[in-house]
Amino acid sequence: MTTFKSEFLNIMQERGFYNQCTNEQGFDDYLAECEKKGVPAVGYLGSDPTGDSLHVGHIVPLMMLRWFQKCGHKPLTLVGGATARIGDPSGKDKLRPFLDEETLQSNIQGLKKSFMKFLTFGDGKTDAVMVDNYDWFKNINYLEFLRDIGTCYSVNRMLTMDSVKSRLEREQPMSFLEFNYMLLQGYDFCVLLQKYGCRAQIAGADQWGNIVSGTELGRRRFDTELFGFTSPIITDSNGKKMGKSEGNAVWINDEKLSSYNYFQYFRNIGDKEVGKCLRIYTDLPMDEIRRLEALQDQEINEAKKILAFEATKICRGEQEALNAQKIAVETFEKGIASADLPSIEASASGVSVLDAFVMLGFVSSKGEARRLIKQAGLKLNDKPITDENYVITPKDIENDKIKLSQGKKKHGLLVLK
Repeated sequence: MTTFKSEFLNIMQERGFYNQCTNEQGFDDYLAECEKKGVPAVGYLGSDPTGDSLHVGHIVPLMMLRWFQKCGHKPLTLVGGATARIGDPSGKDKLRPFLDEETLQSNIQGLKKSFMKFLTFGDGKTDAVMVDNYDWFKNINYLEFLRDIGTCYSVNRMLTMDSVKSRLEREQPMSFLEFNYMLLQGYDFCVLLQKYGCRAQIAGADQWGNIVSGTELGRRRFDTELFGFTSPIITDSNGKKMGKSEGNAVWINDEKLSSYNYFQYFRNIGDKEVGKCLRIYTDLPMDEIRRLEALQDQEINEAKKILAFEATKICRGEQEALNAQKIAVETFEKGIASADLPSIEASASGVSVLDAFVMLGFVSSKGEARRLIKQAGLKLNDKPITDENYVITPKDIENDKIKLSQGKKKHGLLVLK
């Protein structure tokens, strides 16, 4: 294991965040010099507002930025109000759908809310700042952009980037609009250099090509070395990307997912993922993490409870984490259908069992609900549902509640009004 001069890189390596860096020694020297002088380095993380919340898969680079701030540096969060109008081709087979202005603005506000859960924003020297690249792209002159920026890029080089190369190898069309994306992201990096002295971009591994386009532009256009630093794509022991639960995203914003369900996602992590998740998704010190991940058999459940609490505390606050913990204890350890379980309302005239499970978010479609019913995977008041056409009515109320369950780990309440 390499020992770095900078606190940030040592933390990144020890906790499993380090995937790739454009110039490891140069970045380490830059950070160490800043730390020595007490002057914050400036780094940024960008997200296009293609949705109204980030999810658990986005937390990895966001936690990297959180540690960046903890080490005395200044984070910038960029929402791509301009680049979202094009769509990042990375990992995509076709052009993303265009979003209307109202949706874009709503999504931007949602991303701001997600960022603010993990970083401290304000006017201090290490406080985070939020920027929107639409502010500098909305009035840009196309001819000037081509002349000043386009001349710094080689089409030959652009064709070797994974986001372009993989699409062409699969013989899937790529629009000229998408082909321009890396120029825009590279330009973002250089604007942030000029406006904020930003010299580092932090992102997931899938953004490597876009990052390199920015570091190369910084060198050619401004004779300045910029640094790119990426995290690995976090997967479970089956190779599935973290952040998905039964096909549904595990959302950061509370209006998209209850704190209890967020808590339960981490509580139900596989045994082999506990150590990895404690390192990535919590602020716990490494000595404590090593103790927890060494637990075996039934004791590993205690580590999962701590993981769920700590991860929820960061994202939703300590009180929400305590509430989620209380619901979990009542439901799973005491066998009580807690009144604080996630709930939905429906007409007292009745609701189909298929609709109820879709409304609760336990399944993504009625078809999925039907499949689970055939497997005895859905329950009403702890009894397996056998009739997919069953309608839930007030006669199903037991102990003042109607309890819906998927397997042993997902529970919710239906309120008829």
